[in-house]
Amino acid sequence: MLELKDVHVVHKARSGGVFSRDRVYALTGANLTVEQGETVGVVGESGCGKSTLARVLVGLQRPTSGSVAFRGRDLWALRERERRELVGSSVGMVFQDPSTALNRRLPIRQILRDPLNVHRRGTPAARDARVRELLDLVGLPAGVADALPAQLSGGQRQRVAVARALALEPELLIADEPTSALDVSVRAQILNLLLELKERLGLALVFVSHDIQTVRRMSDRVITMYLGRIVEQTPAPAVPLGARHPYTRALFSATPGLISPINPIPLVGAVPSATRPPSGCPFRTRCWRADDVCAAEWPDAGNGDGHLFHCHHPVAAGATDLELIQERS
Repeated sequence: MLELKDVHVVHKARSGGVFSRDRVYALTGANLTVEQGETVGVVGESGCGKSTLARVLVGLQRPTSGSVAFRGRDLWALRERERRELVGSSVGMVFQDPSTALNRRLPIRQILRDPLNVHRRGTPAARDARVRELLDLVGLPAGVADALPAQLSGGQRQRVAVARALALEPELLIADEPTSALDVSVRAQILNLLLELKERLGLALVFVSHDIQTVRRMSDRVITMYLGRIVEQTPAPAVPLGARHPYTRALFSATPGLISPINPIPLVGAVPSATRPPSGCPFRTRCWRADDVCAAEWPDAGNGDGHLFHCHHPVAAGATDLELIQERS
């Protein structure tokens, strides 16, 4: 359905003054496909490029280089109107904070009608009927249509955001941290809603989150990002013991679970700056397995057990956290 090939996104750094030549390497060499009906989870530390990847997927961010193709059509080779029609009608996005994603001055009815108006879907009566259908779809009463966003709870606002993303019946839904601004008690409701709608409507879903355990449970495939690069793509059932990249193993080892104890694999040092990323593998400055080869070149994608990983010295499949901690020490 959607394919990224060697996508790079480079921004001018905001700091350093008018004459600064610093560049932020937000996304580097990203290759990714999203198949119809699958759920792809994206994880990584803050600043690793997850949200940039989401904006590229939904057509909000133009790559500095590389291609983004939807159903075989290169988005950025299209005219602006053609791209807007293709992406707007086929891809929906749920943003992180519903308080800022919804226009606070418009009633919910108008917020949900806007996509229908812009893309001229149906008659005015059909658009009103679609608004009622969308509210029912996300489990909100019809009376919400006349309310302003500020009159709703955070969970209700996020349900409205989901309804708006589904207004044009997209094939793909991008959810960028859709529960991070919500109370813990509400998060499960929104996650269950996304899964229910995915199954009912046959959607493909890209789910970006800091909540690593939730990503693992919701996804068919888990994408691990580090400093703007996709370092591993793992089938969700294989995570974490089947993951081969040292960073993926360290990331999951530091995530608390309900039953199993935490045995975090220690990483020494801070994440390098995105304005001056290390040569070769960007994780090498914190990796206990790194050597001169890692500093010299970015590793090609290794392929094992149905997943891809960029590492010169991958972890053995099935190695326990305790074994890796002992190796690290």
